[in-house]
Amino acid sequence: MFSNILIYFVVIPLIMLAGLALCRNIRQIRAVAVTGSLALTALSVWLLLDYLALRAAGETAPMLYTGSWSWFGPLNINLSVGVDGISIAMLILSSIILLTGSFASWKIEPHTKDFFLWLILLSTGVFGFFISIDLFTMFMFYEVALIPMYLLIGVWGSGNKNYSAMKLTLMLMGGSAFLMLGLIGIYYHSAPDVELRTWNLLEIAQNGAISQNWQYFLFPMTFVGFGVLGAMFPFHTWSPDGHASAPTAVSMLHAGVLMKLGGYGCFRVAIYLMPQAAEDLAWIFLILTGISVVYGAFSACVQTDLKYINAYSSVSHCGLVLFAILMLNTTAMTGAIMQMLSHGLMTALFFALIGMIYGRTHTRDIRLMGGLMKIMPFLAVCYVIAGMASLGLPGLSGFVAEMTIFVGSFEAGMADYLAGEGSLRLVFTIIACCSIVITAVYILRVVGKLLLGPVYDEHHLTLTDATWWERTSTVVLIISVAAIGCFPNFFESLIKFTFSPQIFAVIGMNYK
Repeated sequence: MFSNILIYFVVIPLIMLAGLALCRNIRQIRAVAVTGSLALTALSVWLLLDYLALRAAGETAPMLYTGSWSWFGPLNINLSVGVDGISIAMLILSSIILLTGSFASWKIEPHTKDFFLWLILLSTGVFGFFISIDLFTMFMFYEVALIPMYLLIGVWGSGNKNYSAMKLTLMLMGGSAFLMLGLIGIYYHSAPDVELRTWNLLEIAQNGAISQNWQYFLFPMTFVGFGVLGAMFPFHTWSPDGHASAPTAVSMLHAGVLMKLGGYGCFRVAIYLMPQAAEDLAWIFLILTGISVVYGAFSACVQTDLKYINAYSSVSHCGLVLFAILMLNTTAMTGAIMQMLSHGLMTALFFALIGMIYGRTHTRDIRLMGGLMKIMPFLAVCYVIAGMASLGLPGLSGFVAEMTIFVGSFEAGMADYLAGEGSLRLVFTIIACCSIVITAVYILRVVGKLLLGPVYDEHHLTLTDATWWERTSTVVLIISVAAIGCFPNFFESLIKFTFSPQIFAVIGMNYK
């Protein structure tokens, strides 16, 4: 087992948990958190480089670094692991945000050890989810990632934290119930013979045993189950309250990584295993995700709390991920993966900066702040960069991701229109494009009110700028956002192998 490199994405967090349990002071806690996060980041970068080398050498297997170890024989449950380009992209995203979140939590109080224990447990679930190709173990890690959120928000959060923690937990657990039923149904129909039933993602796809009628039943359950975590309308209401009450690092991980579990699961499970239902039922979820994109952007425009602005912005951007996936178009899907990376990094940057500003001004209300560019120029410039990435400034990640999504979506819409299959995709693509304008409105409004103009409170003149650990956190995220924007071909080459004919041939899907 330990000869497989992927296992260490779970082993390292478990070692971190053991190390944290033995820590006696805050310096040791910080050392364990940062050292473990650096190890995970280094491991994910090495995996990326080795993966690209293998693909360049002609390796065509759908998943690499695969391994399987029996766990519960009677139900054929195995600890099965494997990764492709999407998985590795998500592992890199997770490790970077865990590292920067550790720096952003440098001064977290009270119960610092307990906070990091729950935070690392959450990250254990995230890493386990992205390397799993067994549906049962994937669901298990999914739950491990969700459960710590209640305590992280309820104990270390702010505002109406108990309400927010309970609302988030109940809604996400409700989505998990749908998901569990869907996964059990997939297992039951994974093979024609009882003895051959399996939870293995690749084996189920190769068997192609899920009938069209059962796909129509199971696809909505799995898509909605994952879609709740992706803040799909109308199941999005947990997101703004949860993000507004969560501590900084938890907001970074939740918006930056956990919400990506939703989009990843919708693609990896719902679309991949039930392509016919995805083709026929996509119009229903296109309407819901299209509403998410526009509604989230409009809602952000009327907020005055910095966290609520970013939370509703996340609803819009994550809706765009699901929207692109449902286009069933390779260009749009590539954009969806890049959007997951882009949004994960820039929303983590936003929440980190909001936490730093709140820690100094003790308010998140933009009506009570102004002129921060004069007081804390470093944090202000970083906020401008994050805002420009969010509204799609060329040279940053948001532009590359959103342009790829809209080009691919327009291609799919025009293909439908010219084939006489209706213009729903085309109409919703045009509507979704309007979110770019709305995003520019609320980003520029916040930048103008928060950073520029006269100083609102003279007391703010005594505030300090970013510390070295805060600068470390923000600079790493900014470099990552700029890397995607400046070198899109590198990331496209990582993702494109996922959409190779060898993979989709096994499910008989003719992607447009």
